[in-house]
Amino acid sequence: MAEDQAHERNQEQAKAPEMEKLSGVELGVWEDAGEPGGALDEALDGELGEHTLTLFLPSGMRLDVGLAQALGRTRTFVQSLIDEGRVSVNHEQRKANYKVREGDEVRVDVPEPREMTVEPEPIPLDIVYEDVDMLVVNKPQGMVVHPAPGAWNGTLVNALLYHVQDLSGINGVLRPGIVHRIDKDTSGLLVVAKNDVAHQSLAEQIKAHSMARRYQAIVHGILAEPSGTVDAPIGRDPKERKRMAVTFSHSKRAVTHYQILHRFQGFTHIEVRLETGRTHQIRVHMAYLGYPVLGDPLYGPKRNPFELSQQVLHAGHLGLRHPQSGKWLEFDAPLPPTFEAVLASLRTDHPSSRRPLL
Repeated sequence: MAEDQAHERNQEQAKAPEMEKLSGVELGVWEDAGEPGGALDEALDGELGEHTLTLFLPSGMRLDVGLAQALGRTRTFVQSLIDEGRVSVNHEQRKANYKVREGDEVRVDVPEPREMTVEPEPIPLDIVYEDVDMLVVNKPQGMVVHPAPGAWNGTLVNALLYHVQDLSGINGVLRPGIVHRIDKDTSGLLVVAKNDVAHQSLAEQIKAHSMARRYQAIVHGILAEPSGTVDAPIGRDPKERKRMAVTFSHSKRAVTHYQILHRFQGFTHIEVRLETGRTHQIRVHMAYLGYPVLGDPLYGPKRNPFELSQQVLHAGHLGLRHPQSGKWLEFDAPLPPTFEAVLASLRTDHPSSRRPLL
């Protein structure tokens, strides 16, 4: 009965192809997949072997666009598969801009996953606090938290493995000890768990919104109200996978509280408190309000008077309960040099005096 239904389903696909639903079989890790972890999270059921996928894409769609959506990966990754001859349409190789036709059978020969190892590296760390259960690190701007496609080395995890003997294993080989993350170009405080018991306690605090996380940022424009709250759901931008967006489709609730520290000519210095912790939350919410973070290459204007290419955003305050003692602990990290330099320039209140800082 099940085989008959499957046969009928395949015949219907040939008549009116639709995006094939993926089944959730884990295939492995690839260096250029374009997402944290680099894994093809889902694969088709079938009898073609674990590294060959067969898909029926919507007619009229570009081959690379359709595959990127079906595989849940970037067009860059898909185009590399096409260039390597790993993609065929009706047993013939096609270019990335090929327009899919009704009934086309698209096959993808998935490359073998690379074996994942994370090596310790003697990278200097600014350790604000450390005991047998946890440590708090002041991450510099420009450092990726954990290995991912395009950044297998030089990450916070590589540095931690060199400086710290024991880290929790809950998040696996790529993210040992990592309880929460901040963006590569955001500086500031992160708590790291040294054992699984500590990790579970800290993770529960984040889930319960009881961990205090305060940031400072400089945003474009002059905010009128002294404080405010943004309660708007965040999910993947449907038009650009590298971006997040305020959307009511496939999103999660996100709440950001902010207050003004100082107004300047054309810019505002703010403090932000996170109630939730979605990807790019502060950057997305401030851009949504019309006040993007200064220097933000993804959500801000292409040019700024300081010629910055990294967001002026700093996770300066962290408060939490110790995972063993239950004692409330608070930590603060000073503003990084670039942030201070921007503030110094803005305090002059003369736009013509501003000069590139990098």
